Formats: sequence, structure tokens, C-alpha cells
Amino acid sequence: MASETVNRSRPWPTNATLLVLGAGFSGKRIASLARQNGARVLTTRRLVDDNGSDEALCFDSQLGRIPTPEQLNGVTHLISTIAPERDGQDPVLRCLGDRLGSMPLQWVGYLSTTGVYGDRQGHWVSETDAPNPTQERSKRRLDCEEAWMQTDLPLQIMRLPGIYGPGRSPLQAILRGEIKPVEKPGQVFSRIHVDDIAGACLHLIDRASNGQRPAIVNVCDDRPAPSAEVQSYAAELLGIALPACRSYNAVEGSMSPMARSFWAENRRVSNQLLCQELGYRLVHPDFRSGMRNCWEQEGFRARGSEPGAA
Repeated sequence: MASETVNRSRPWPTNATLLVLGAGFSGKRIASLARQNGARVLTTRRLVDDNGSDEALCFDSQLGRIPTPEQLNGVTHLISTIAPERDGQDPVLRCLGDRLGSMPLQWVGYLSTTGVYGDRQGHWVSETDAPNPTQERSKRRLDCEEAWMQTDLPLQIMRLPGIYGPGRSPLQAILRGEIKPVEKPGQVFSRIHVDDIAGACLHLIDRASNGQRPAIVNVCDDRPAPSAEVQSYAAELLGIALPACRSYNAVEGSMSPMARSFWAENRRVSNQLLCQELGYRLVHPDFRSGMRNCWEQEGFRARGSEPGAA
């Protein structure tokens, strides 16, 4: 966890416990930051070591393995990072919905996706724009958003674009020679560094405790950019030349359906509500700052090389 993220975060509320449902890439970072700010944190995973910590709980909706009421005793804040089921149901609400309503929850967060906005042909989109998802995975997310909204919980939905960070960046793929840049005129993607997901989460908890809790908040950086531009900068950090960009039209036919689906939508996601109205200051306001952090955290600085673009 970046020390800057820790230093910017407000102290955790006294006698509060955070439950992170789904301790994956984002969930682990949220839990780590909360712990470093003095919180008691519980996390869930599908598989949990029987000899592990009492703070690591098992949640497997398919097998019906859910935390007991005793294990959830004292939980005051909750965030779910768990994906929808194939039929669009939310696994947390299906398995724990009744129980959540009886818990002393002060704040509930749900990590969703900016994919619910659909294709905006490169225009800016904000929380006031109506969702219009075109991809099935985004439609399922919107179904889950609506299910969470129908509860009486103190809910805040965080809509995220592409997530990256140390261990989930283009750097290793570039070293393996797997990156072949593609260019589609006018196409951009919004992004968010995992440190800022964690930082924004704790900032929103603090703002909610002071009476500011908008129902939906976009969590993204300041600069949507083409993927080829991000890959080019990552290659500069490594001192490696990438192959020349190929036209999207020339390679579309060889792409998987999943890959084509990412290129099918083009939007710029605004973070004005988060950063200007709610006062969150991004740790990594653009991909250059975030990719430099990945370069450092993935050990390239320790190898004694300095980035050519720095």
C-alpha cells in the first residue's frame, strides 16, 4: 500500500468494524488500507485456511457457505466486491440479504462498473446520466445495483472503469513480448489505480459520516486515454520498443468476442462528483503516475534501472 494513500486517509471511526466481501485485487487493498488506519477488518473468500485468522471468513454462495451471525458480530461498515451470478442475481443479497437488514450498518458500499453507462461515442458521462448497458456483464451489474438500491441499507454504489495496479499492469506482458498495440481513432478508456479505489472507499465512508452520501459515485482518474498510449508509456519505463500500432479494423476479425466487447464502447467517465464535490484527491490522477507506481512496486527500480520517460 502506498504510504501516501495511508497518510491521506482519515482515522477510522471508533468501535467500527469493516466487512470486505470478496478479498480479491480491490478488496485486499481496501482491507489493507483500513487496517493501516486502525480499523478492525473482516474479509471473505471462497476458500479459507482452517488455521487462519478469525478475521478471514468463508463466503461461497454456490456451496451455501456463509459467515455465521457470531462471526459478523459488530460489523458497522460493509463493502461488496463480489460479481453477479450468471442469472443477474447478487450472491450477497441472495445469501445474506435478510441478515444485513438486522445489522447495525452505518455504511454499505457496492463496487459496480462504469460499463452500465454503455457506449457514449467518446462523450463524457456522469452519475446523472441514465444507464444504458449493452454488454451482458454490464446488464447483470445494473440488475445488482437495482437490487441493492431496493434495500433500506445506507448504500453507496461505486462505479469503476478498468482497474490496474502492481501485479495487474502491462509491464510483465511487455517483457514477455505479448503486447501488440492496437489503435482505433477516437477510442479512449477510463481507468483507476487500485490505491485510489481503496482511498476513495475510505474517503466516502468519512464523508458519509458527515452527511454526504450520494447514491452513486464514479471512481476514476482524470485522464481517459487510448490503450496504445498507456502501453507505450509502460514500454518507455522498461526501455523497450513496442511493435508498431495496428489498425483496429485490421485485427478485429482475429479478436475474441470478449476482446471485441471492450472495444465496442467508447466513453469518458467524469470524476467531478468524487474529486470536486466530495473532495477526494487522487493519488494517481493519470496513467503516468499510476504506471510509474507499478514500475516501482513490481521491482523494476530495485533492479537498478531508471525509467527512460521519467
